[in-house]
Amino acid sequence: MDQLLTRLRAAGFDAVAADPAPGGVVAMAGMATLRDGSRVFAKTLHGAGADLFEIEAEGLRVLRGAGAAAPEVLAVTPDLLVLEPLRPRLDDDERFWEELARTVAAVHTVAGERFGWHRDGWLGRLRQDNTWDEDGHAFFAQRRILRWLPEPLVEAAFDSEERRSLERLCAALPDLLPPQRPVLTHGDLWRENILADRAGGPALIDPAVSYSWAEADLSMLWCGPRPPACDRFFAAYAEAAPLDDGWRERLRVFHLRELLSDIAHDDNGQGAAQEVREIIAPFRPR
Repeated sequence: MDQLLTRLRAAGFDAVAADPAPGGVVAMAGMATLRDGSRVFAKTLHGAGADLFEIEAEGLRVLRGAGAAAPEVLAVTPDLLVLEPLRPRLDDDERFWEELARTVAAVHTVAGERFGWHRDGWLGRLRQDNTWDEDGHAFFAQRRILRWLPEPLVEAAFDSEERRSLERLCAALPDLLPPQRPVLTHGDLWRENILADRAGGPALIDPAVSYSWAEADLSMLWCGPRPPACDRFFAAYAEAAPLDDGWRERLRVFHLRELLSDIAHDDNGQGAAQEVREIIAPFRPR
């Protein structure tokens, strides 16, 4: 926390103490107390890309503009992001997850003309390729799945046959995923990136925004660990934005992006690699 305090003070915040924040797996983050007794949330990352926090701040503003609750950005520098403080999410409250579903469905009504974003972003501490593409299947294959294969830890996790199986799955995406329009997505919608605002409603943090598939967002919650009350999210989302048949099976394919990212970041790489092998098993050569 000493480095976080030092960077806060350099940015003009008279911070006197900081407590580590739970949940994050990449950045050093904490709730800082200022000399006047007020508190702010701050995060820093050793060796972060010079535009990492700037892009994250832009994503938060974009989500707020789309009607989602997201923390106000108080300051951003190349090595520091300072936000208004939020509260822990309400894991056991079905109404909380229902409100989140309506929020996410509303974000997904913001349509784009192409898949991608006007600049590359970040997923964790690694680059997210957001190059524009009018073909959603090509975009997801190249920018969200195959993009991870050159990463050293991903390269080490799979043999040549497994890599070819992943490539075969990507070639088959038009048969696996029905065409969907590009919509605004949070991009990293796992449960640790969901908190509560001052009123107790859901608030979103740590976005990796782009115009992509709505189901790519949903896959993060469906395929990751989630509390039982989160089931209400999917029912409420379907009420607000009806889901096409087969969505549960498709979400595993979308989840490949997150699994490959986990491996690349050395976060539960062994378990993630086994999940990838299960998903690509039908595409192994016979």
